[in-house]
Order: sequence, then structure tokens, then C-alpha cells
Amino acid sequence: MPLDRALPNSLGLMKPPAETRVVVAMSGGVDSSVVAAMLAAEGYDVVGVTLQLYDHGAALARKGACCAGQDIHDARRVAERLGFPHYVLDYESVFREAVIEEFAASYLAGATPVPCIRCNQRVKFRDLMATAEELGADCMATGHYVRRREGPAGPELHRAADPDRDQSYFLFATTPAQLAYLRFPLGHLASKAETRALAARFGLAVADKPDSQDICFVPGGDYRAVIEKLRPGAAEPGEIVDPEGRVLGRHEGVLRYTIGQRRGLGLGGLGEPLYVLRLDADARRVVVGPRAALATRRVPLAEVNWLGEGDLPPGAEVALEVRVRSTRPPRPALLRMGQAGRAEVELLAAEEGVSPGQACVFYASEGTRVLGGGWIVRDPGATGPAGAPSAAGDGARAG
Repeated sequence: MPLDRALPNSLGLMKPPAETRVVVAMSGGVDSSVVAAMLAAEGYDVVGVTLQLYDHGAALARKGACCAGQDIHDARRVAERLGFPHYVLDYESVFREAVIEEFAASYLAGATPVPCIRCNQRVKFRDLMATAEELGADCMATGHYVRRREGPAGPELHRAADPDRDQSYFLFATTPAQLAYLRFPLGHLASKAETRALAARFGLAVADKPDSQDICFVPGGDYRAVIEKLRPGAAEPGEIVDPEGRVLGRHEGVLRYTIGQRRGLGLGGLGEPLYVLRLDADARRVVVGPRAALATRRVPLAEVNWLGEGDLPPGAEVALEVRVRSTRPPRPALLRMGQAGRAEVELLAAEEGVSPGQACVFYASEGTRVLGGGWIVRDPGATGPAGAPSAAGDGARAG
């Protein structure tokens, strides 16, 4: 039955699938492979693209990482089986400059970065999208678990149907222009089991492939070894102090600690348990204190990206919900916009372990809509856990 030209196709475009070119960002995992298979089965003109992001020669034997040598091979096999073209693009230098170098610098500055967000922001949804446009694609599809909906004012970003798989935290920096071009075909699925069942139905060899667990360029999760390789001599020892500056002990490098950490401080016999409150990389100091000191209600932000209705001028206040870690549920808060893409979030209830370098993602108080977010940065006047150096820089952008 021919497509009714008055109706959009399943990707929301007013073209028959056969005349609609879709670039699928293929990591070699089951999610993006299923996206490619679904779209190919619907008759779309699919082009698969895989990014070589780092030296995959050393990663051939690794499991649980994306964009390594085996993953490139798996993506190619899927494309060959389904009969669509597949390209591998060497983005090693771009990825190193835009993601890996900042990751190392952020940790050395005492922050806790989220490189997956930077990769989406600076590589996949910027450079790869430009490549998709050069290939004449009408849109680009990924295997992220998030939903895109057409709203009264344009495309909206929404949480995935499966809360356990929702990846909206990692996509807060997606701009409205990027959202108009992107598609997320898996966001409506009820579970990962459904995705694997689809992979089996399409006869994909990756149907039972394990999910990625580590940061892709950090073998075995040992980010300290990666940082020390990138920054020789970075693990310089220093003092462990209390909030008043009294020396309690010594440490073997600020990069070995994270805010909220309790174990491994080597400070036994001091009474109540102590936690890392702040990392002062310049002074090579780890500031520790009681758990109660971890709680904060004020969260300073930079590089705010707003995906809600209209623009938010300086001074604007919005009641919403926020997530300060990917593993935490959204909590009620008040957003106050500042100048040049900066803002402050006031949490209605204090949260522990709010760390510079992490993202603070905004959600509508009702429903599933994602309203954007910003990078948690250092508050110069703070004495609590948020008073650590920023990983985000000052290049703030509002909207």
C-alpha cells in the first residue's frame, strides 16, 4: 500500500521510507544494531557510521567498551548482514582533544567529570551529525534510551519509557537544532529484554552481547592509570585536612579521591567516620569532615542548556525537578538564571555528594519532559562539597 503523502513516515518526515536517508550511529552494541535493523526492515535508506575514538589496538581483548576494535567489527557485520553501507571514521584526535584531555584536566582540578556527556555534546552530536548531513541524510538515529516528541513549539526531549534504561541525564546538552535532526527509535521500549528479543528476531550476532560498563577509554575502570599516563607526575602527595585546615594525615594524590568517599582515607582512630568534602587541587589538599557536611542545597551551574519553552532571561525563576547524579531520581528544586549561561539551583531538600564536573539535569515537575541542564561548577564562596574547581569552564551558553 503506497504511503499517503499527507502523512509523515515513522520518523516524522514527509517522505516515503525508501526516499529517506538515515545515518545510524553504530557503536557495535546491541542497541544501535537494533536501531539499524529496525529502520532497514521498514525500508529506509540506512547508512551506518562507526567512530574509531581511541587506540583500539590495545582494546581488542577488552569487553564492555564501545568503539573498540571488536565493536567496529561487530557493527560492520550487522551492516553486511542487512545490506546497507557502513563507514568507519577516524575520530581519535578529535576525541582525545574534546573528551580525553578534558577528562584528565578535570580530575586533576578536583572535579568528577562525565566524559560520556562531553562525547555526545562535542563528537557524536556535533562532528558526526555534520558528517551525516554531508552524506545527504534526512536525520540521524542513535541507540540511546530517550524519547523525542513533537510539541507545540517544536521537538521535545523526554525520558525513556523504561526508567531503568533512561539515558536523558547524558543528553541534557543536546540543543534544539540537534534535537530536530536526531531520532531515538528505542526510547519507547519497555525493557532491554525487548531490545535483545528484537536483535534475535533480526538474526543479529550481537543479540547477547554484554552492555558497555566502563568509560570506553578507561580499561577496567582504572581512570587513575589513564590520568597518570596522560599527565606524568600528576599523583603528587599532599595533606588531608579538616574544614578548618588542621592537618589530619597525608594522601598520595588528589586524583585518587572523589567527593563523598569514606573508605581508603587512612584516618582511623579519629572518632566519627570522615568523608571527602572537597578537593583543593591547587594546594594538593583533600578536605574531609563528617557526613552531615556533605549535604548542600545550593548548586551553581555553568553552560546551561535550556530545552523548555521560550528563553530564560537573567533573573528568571522556574520550579522544576533536577537530577544531580545519573543514578539518583529527580528531586524538586528552583532554578534561578544568571548571566552568560550561568545559573543556580536551590534544592528543596539537601543532597549529599554534589560534585563539580557532574551534570545537573532539569525535568518538568509533572510528566517526562527533559528541560535541559548545566554543569555543576565551583562556587567561590562555598565551604561545602560544591566548593571545588570547575570542570566545565566559563564558556556558558543559555538556550
